[in-house]
Amino acid sequence: MSGDARRLIADTTNALLDEIPALRPLKLVVGVDLHGRGDTQQFRLLLPDVTVTKDIAADAKLRIDMRREEFNLLAEHPTISGWRKGLETGRVKVTGIDQYLKLIAQVVDKHEERARLKRARH
Repeated sequence: MSGDARRLIADTTNALLDEIPALRPLKLVVGVDLHGRGDTQQFRLLLPDVTVTKDIAADAKLRIDMRREEFNLLAEHPTISGWRKGLETGRVKVTGIDQYLKLIAQVVDKHEERARLKRARH
């Protein structure tokens, strides 16, 4: 099951980085905690080469914390809007160094702004 989770985390990360290519060069270690029925799976996600290992990720700059069921739903259709909705509703929690959080939020906001402008022109 953890092999499946590693593949899902890598596939979801690649899909999100494909949607927002400006985040691709970001060098970052992210800890991913998936809470299941009575246990927590912890993974270490290394960017920019998207390497996922089953590890505590003590050197993580950001930590993503969510239920496994929620992650499975978000991994089915990995879009920034889905992840944003998860963050806004509190089902996905991201903590870490404030500068990284602000930088990622700024890049995502600018991407969504450009996408809205492109739709408005057509």
